[in-house]
Amino acid sequence: MGTQVKDVVIKPDAPATLLLEKHADYIAAYGSKKDDYEYTMSEYLRMSGIYWGLTVMDLMGHLHRMDKEEITEFIKACQHDCGGISASIGHDPHLLYTLSAVQILSLYDSLSAIDVGKVVEYVKGLQQEDGSFAGDKWGEIDTRFSFCAVATLALLGKLDAINVEKAVEFVLSCMNFDGGFGCRPGSESHAGQIYCCTGFLSITGQLHQIKADLLGWWLCERQLPSGGLNGRPEKLPDVCYSWWVLASLKIIGRIHWIDKNKLSRFILACQDEETGGFADRPGDMVDPFHTLFGIAGLSLMGEEQIKEVNPVFCMPEEVLKRINVHPEVLS
Repeated sequence: MGTQVKDVVIKPDAPATLLLEKHADYIAAYGSKKDDYEYTMSEYLRMSGIYWGLTVMDLMGHLHRMDKEEITEFIKACQHDCGGISASIGHDPHLLYTLSAVQILSLYDSLSAIDVGKVVEYVKGLQQEDGSFAGDKWGEIDTRFSFCAVATLALLGKLDAINVEKAVEFVLSCMNFDGGFGCRPGSESHAGQIYCCTGFLSITGQLHQIKADLLGWWLCERQLPSGGLNGRPEKLPDVCYSWWVLASLKIIGRIHWIDKNKLSRFILACQDEETGGFADRPGDMVDPFHTLFGIAGLSLMGEEQIKEVNPVFCMPEEVLKRINVHPEVLS
């Protein structure tokens, strides 16, 4: 028996062209409305929210509209004595937000704003005996954190600070019979985790360990009749998987296995013609998270109005060239 197909219907009057200026205006205005309920309630992930907003603005050629000084001062205030960086002032440090902060400062070429040595020590201290990484001092283990650790250190030029061999061993132990990867050994394959693990293996130069055809088949099966991509079987399509799935396919050299025209149509249909921004699905509320991954997905498919995005770091390719970071990608 086959799995149930859940999908959306794209209306004939859905947006079909890229509304770039509207998206830039939406993001530029988002951070200025600091009293908005939505802004206040997202304090717990603020650092990642800033990364999403700045990265998409850079990809659209509008980074100059954001307040570099205010953002840099905010990041400095979020670094703790242990070296880790938190989502917001007064919150606990975490690997997720440490990576976001390092990505932001790499965009701005301002890594000197933080104590890099302490960041390296913080990341190093979160590696466990089996090679895995905890997200913070409370000890949750997840392959997402393995990616965050190596991505942070690679951007800082300090990948040799950890036991890379053990880290690779742990990630490979999370590979499943379908070629995909889960959070921990034995966990279900999920497109988000697959992105983290393929990105991890790219940064550590271990992509040859992936069963590229098997994994590529699982990933391209995520495309639904609407053209959208889901994260695992029997789920609805979501614009953010235009990044997690597509970037993984790009890394393993199988991006041509999906129908790009149908995916582009789905992504464009998720735009809000009035406010700007992208939603998870057509007709839903927009947010900066889906706006970045919609734009980044279009960039991976060669949209000429958008800068080239790197599939491993989700940052403009020009930034990685400037800091001399060249993750491996299969041809």
